[in-house]
Amino acid sequence: MAIKPVEEMIAAARAEIDNHTPAEAKRRVDEEGALLVDIRDVRELEREGVVPGAFHAPRGMLEFWIDPASPYFKPVFAEDREFVLY
Repeated sequence: MAIKPVEEMIAAARAEIDNHTPAEAKRRVDEEGALLVDIRDVRELEREGVVPGAFHAPRGMLEFWIDPASPYFKPVFAEDREFVLY
């Protein structure tokens, strides 16, 4: 099985997601109840700070925390709202 080039994986991901400016993300949080999800590493949080009200979900755990069948599932991801990952 051939390894898919990273450029193809990025193109496929971009076709499935919406990109927002920081202002649009803030509007979605303020007006529509979206939740900011900070996927940065803990060391980045310590070094750069956090956005107040954002939920931290380390990138390496994201799929496990989102999957209801996972023993690591986090109930916040069952909420009926938009999640804005950064």
